[in-house]
Amino acid sequence: MRLTSGPVFGLAMLATLAACGDKTAKAPETPAADTTAAATAIAPMGGTAAPASTNWTETVVATPEGGFRMGNPNAKVKLLEFASLTCPHCKDFHAEALETIKTKYVASGDVSYEFRNFVLNGPDFAASLLARCQGPAPFFGLLASFFRDQDQWTKGFIAMSKADQDRITALPQDQQLAAMATTAKLDEYVRARGIPRAKFEACVADKASTETLTKMGTQATETYKLTGTPGFIINGTTQKDVYTWAALEPKLQEALR
Repeated sequence: MRLTSGPVFGLAMLATLAACGDKTAKAPETPAADTTAAATAIAPMGGTAAPASTNWTETVVATPEGGFRMGNPNAKVKLLEFASLTCPHCKDFHAEALETIKTKYVASGDVSYEFRNFVLNGPDFAASLLARCQGPAPFFGLLASFFRDQDQWTKGFIAMSKADQDRITALPQDQQLAAMATTAKLDEYVRARGIPRAKFEACVADKASTETLTKMGTQATETYKLTGTPGFIINGTTQKDVYTWAALEPKLQEALR
């Protein structure tokens, strides 16, 4: 499911996220074009060779397309994931797969892993802005926290009253997202993870980051033809009907041969 009505859209949508992993929608017959190659231009090193002791999970950069990439920029296999922070299927995938992806595939330099947000609703928009606003170095740690604690930090949004929603909707649009996140106590959640109130306010009001999130949603649907989350692209090719680690790992292994 893809919602596009603005930052505060979907206040009541957290209870109906089953569509986030749309396993019935038809995937494209023609692979999507690879837009990840340009990311190598900002990598801090060049060439494919590296000392045997290099742990590529420690190399994290922002990509021109808006994602954050972990690993060797010249890896043989480039794995790209689009996911939503409020999607239960995405949470399950990360709990099951992320450590294996890092230790078995990324650390050696054989696979790079890039994450791009595919925002589905207002709470997802706020959380995505906050996860991204500290930059590349802490991003994957914050991402792991948001997925691990998904049931915890989304409770405030689910419990939001009609009166709260009406109050927020009556505010100027540029104030709505911060008000929604504060009412749901998302500011308290991120404060405990190194984002103080002043930084919180700056992050949720960042217009450039808001535009980046919107553009990544367009990439997901128009460039890669994704219909739900999580969605995976390997070396520029959208993986049809792949939503779980059990389905994805054989695809990675095949690409590495």
